[in-house]
Amino acid sequence: MGNGAEDAGPPVGSSPPPPLEWKFSQVFGERAAGEEVQEVDIISAIEFDKSGDHLATGDRGGRVVLFERTDVRNLGSRKDLEAQDYPISRHPEFRYKTEFQSHEPEFDYLKSLEIEEKINKIKWCQAANHVLFLLSTNDKTIKYWKVQEKKVKKISEMNVDASQAVQNDNIASSSTISPRGYLPNGGCPERPHGQLNNDLSMPPGGFPSLRLPVVVVTSQETSLIARCRRTYAHAHDYHINSISNNSDGETFISADDLRINLWNLEISNQSFNIVDVKPANMEDLTEVITSAEFHPTHCNMLAYSSSKGSIRLIDLRQSALCDNHSKMFEEHEAPGSRSFFTEIIASISDVKFAKDGRHILSRDYMTLKLWDINMESGPVATFQVHEYLRPKLCDLYENDSIFDKFDCCLSGDGLHVATGSYSNLFRVFGCIPGSNEATTLEASKNPMRRQVQTPSRPAKSLGSFARVVRRGAESPGVEANGNSYDFTTKLLHLAWHPTESSIACAAMNSLYMYSA
Repeated sequence: MGNGAEDAGPPVGSSPPPPLEWKFSQVFGERAAGEEVQEVDIISAIEFDKSGDHLATGDRGGRVVLFERTDVRNLGSRKDLEAQDYPISRHPEFRYKTEFQSHEPEFDYLKSLEIEEKINKIKWCQAANHVLFLLSTNDKTIKYWKVQEKKVKKISEMNVDASQAVQNDNIASSSTISPRGYLPNGGCPERPHGQLNNDLSMPPGGFPSLRLPVVVVTSQETSLIARCRRTYAHAHDYHINSISNNSDGETFISADDLRINLWNLEISNQSFNIVDVKPANMEDLTEVITSAEFHPTHCNMLAYSSSKGSIRLIDLRQSALCDNHSKMFEEHEAPGSRSFFTEIIASISDVKFAKDGRHILSRDYMTLKLWDINMESGPVATFQVHEYLRPKLCDLYENDSIFDKFDCCLSGDGLHVATGSYSNLFRVFGCIPGSNEATTLEASKNPMRRQVQTPSRPAKSLGSFARVVRRGAESPGVEANGNSYDFTTKLLHLAWHPTESSIACAAMNSLYMYSA
């Protein structure tokens, strides 16, 4: 199954564990058959927090929607529950928590450029005292959000004496009709300085019945408030493709096509440019930055990928401007295999560090690659995602699908990796040396409905495609082995729960969750 795993891969066991058996868990925002999806409702980012108890999604309409876990909430940690033989549900269960408008459409008048409200990335920050913090970004502006529960206060009583209220009404009404001289154009006659206004005659001692209303917390009802604490703007000339929190809990990076900036969470008007690949003459530009991420435990290390298929590891201790990398990971192409599409499909769309910080997962158009940071010569494992599309690269180029950017993710234990494909399919691979696990699932209530059986070695029939059948708006093609593809439905965004075998993925406006 294209699993070129070597000894430098993840921990070696005596034998590979059995393949994970995936089951449908939940769906949010499921659309009915034939229902038209609004562009603004399409999910564009997914992220679990470190604990796995919260999940955030962003959409093209600039909204952020938060979900919270319900199956172990307020019951203590999973380990404690297992020690007490507490029955635990077989999969994490989530419920809708709140949503807020993170970004609005803007217009850059200097560049005559419309700035979309679409959320490109969401990253959770460290929570404190049951208050959630997260970063969200569109193409140009990053925002730091604080989400907390506040107890609802209501007016319990007004403390107004009914008998006095009538008397007050009389005084108020008599005061409004008191004679007053007016001048043309709405002016008033001048009063001697220091003379009080006699329009309202106050009784001695004031109005005894007028008291402030008493506001108290009358119930346990709470309201979730999302407040933008910081806005980090005007630091990127090009579209932001990544944001990543540092393990120090104080800083984060933001990356666009040519630069990576380092920010302090508490300082929004200043950032430090740490990587700049912009050449003096833009005609000499040969590659751009496509993704960037901090190391999970070393606050001085980060990795960024390029459109040429390379990953660079940089160390912030070496210099203030990290134009020189400390390590570079790339796979050299086989001689004679170069074609017009080689460089396009080599572009890396996403990079993720494994939880242990030892491995890096990258996704290019056709494959997933697992790298060991101690081995620059090549990946320790390569997984073919949709090799059957290779003969269709010309069609993919013509309809711009070849430029689609797919996310990738690793399981918390580092033993599995996952990424999306077309026809709302996603693939899960086992990455232990010797494992042939390669599962194909569909984002639907029946994930095993469309199994794609891909042979370990590409079959000779992969080159011959049946004629594409067009049905309405959809154009699914069927390949000789029975593999079908529909370029109009693509599963770009997915995330793996940090501690359990659970995946959340986005199919258009629907959020599907699966567990194993």
